[in-house]
Order: sequence, then C-alpha cells, then structure tokens
Amino acid sequence: MARHATQNRRSDSGTDRRLFCFGLGYSASALAESLLAEGWAVAGTARTEEGCAALRARGVAAHRYAPDHPLADPEAALAGTTHLVSSVPPEAEGDPVLRDHGTLIAQLPDLAPDLIWVGYLSTTGVYGDRDGGWVDEDSDRTPSGERGRRRVAAEDAWLALWRHHGLPVHLFRLAGIYGPGRNALRTVLDGRARRLVKPGQVFSRIHVADIVAVLRASIARPAPGRAYNLCDDAAAPPQDVIAYACTLLGVEPPPDMPFDGAELSPMARSFYADNKRVRNDRIKTELGIALAYPDHRTGLDALLDSERTRS
Repeated sequence: MARHATQNRRSDSGTDRRLFCFGLGYSASALAESLLAEGWAVAGTARTEEGCAALRARGVAAHRYAPDHPLADPEAALAGTTHLVSSVPPEAEGDPVLRDHGTLIAQLPDLAPDLIWVGYLSTTGVYGDRDGGWVDEDSDRTPSGERGRRRVAAEDAWLALWRHHGLPVHLFRLAGIYGPGRNALRTVLDGRARRLVKPGQVFSRIHVADIVAVLRASIARPAPGRAYNLCDDAAAPPQDVIAYACTLLGVEPPPDMPFDGAELSPMARSFYADNKRVRNDRIKTELGIALAYPDHRTGLDALLDSERTRS
C-alpha cells in the first residue's frame, strides 16, 4: 500500500485527471458535474442506452452497465482512470460491481498507475438502530435490516481491495440525501407530503452540495482505508422537516399521522427501523469541511426559489 504514497502524482494537479463512476446517480452526477466544469475527463455508467446518450450529451464518456449487463470492455473503459467512485448498491448476492469486475479492479494499481483515489458511497444505515443515540465512524456496525447488512458486506469487500491489493479505497457513509429536485419542498409541492409521527424518531440528512464538497476534499487529501460520515449537524424528526417546508411555502401542513397506522412500502418502513444521531466531526477535523447547509432549515431556505421555479 505504501507505493501509492510515492506513485507518479501528476494527476493531482495536471489536466489528465479522469474520474470513472460506477453508477452516475444523484450524488455521483453532482460530483461529475463539478469536476467537468474544471476540465476533468469524466466517464461513467448508465443502465440503459438512453441513459448513456444523455450522459454523452453532458460530456461524459458513457458505458452501459447494470448488474445483468457487465461492461463490454472494462479494461478499455477504466484505462487512464485517476479517480474512481462506485455508488451502485449491493444486492443479495453481494456488490455487483465487484462481482462483475472485481478481478480487474483489484489489478488497477498496476493497470492504471496514476490511480490515487477510490470512493465507495455507502450509508449510515450500517450503524443500525441506536434508539436515538450517537454514532461516529468508530462505532460498531450493527445493521438492523437486510439492506444494512448488505452494505456492511460491500464495505468489507471494497476495503479488502485496499488491504490486499493496495487499491486506495475510502468509505463515505451518507445520511438521507436531499438537494435540487429531491427535498421536502418538492414533496409538498407535488402533493405527496405526510407528517408521519413516530415518537422520538430522528433522521440525519446531507445536502448534495455538501456531499460533493466532502468528496472533493477527500480527493485533495487521500487517506486510503478511512471512513467518513456525511451528514449535517442537526438530526431532526421527519415531521418537523415537512412542517418547515410548508412554512416556507406558506401552506397548511398536513395533519399528524401516527406511524403505526400508516401504509408504507417495506423499504419506507425499513428507514424508520433505525433511529440514531450521526456525528460528522471527522469530515471537519480531517478534511477541513465547513458545511454549507448545517441543518435542514438552511438547506431548504436555499432551495426555495428554485423549487418554486420548477413548479
């Protein structure tokens, strides 16, 4: 692993920096847009040919990839990669990216000698339920459901590539993600808002712009093997977030609805199985992050005008 500290580092400041993203979803796309604007080469995957065409229109070298459709030529797709992100969620059988391309990815330190940073986007769900208590990156991972257990296994699989093959892997455990087009204001404006009340329940959140800031700070300060919690400073009850969005929009909030009697999908109900507060000190002390949106109020305040315009 030490050789990564002394490798050719021309990609740190040169014009040949190339990000490859397995899964250009909401967060990874925001990172890609940020780096494209600064002249980075960006490549990544979409699940369909239509998705690939949309990415190419934005300047991304797109490749079709889905768990049932591996990359057609993975070695060519990953050639020249200096930075790699995976946001593809694990399945029951494990992490699909590593299942399909793990052997090649393990060889990247030799095949892509300028590779200096790899990020795996995980979730704070790996900590499980703490009955409203605090967790940090050193807390035991005790997931309370199958989705969390899959994430723990995926984290371990990516870290094994660091330990055994020198791949410069970093873990990013994301709280509930919101941002443009994906937030409580949008939920209210679209008529989908409910104020589910489960006494004592809180959730941590993170604005997508702060996700990008953390990822970029880590890119600037690689520390392979490190895990980071990405969340704001103020975990809050979900019904309070909806109420604040209604206040900003000047509409009456929906009535309280007891959680126990609510009709929810199994996935939605699984989110309420975990109740914890997540510490974010490490991103501040080690990466120098000052959150642009330290709580849901500042985040929703900043989104108000754009969400009204979308409507």
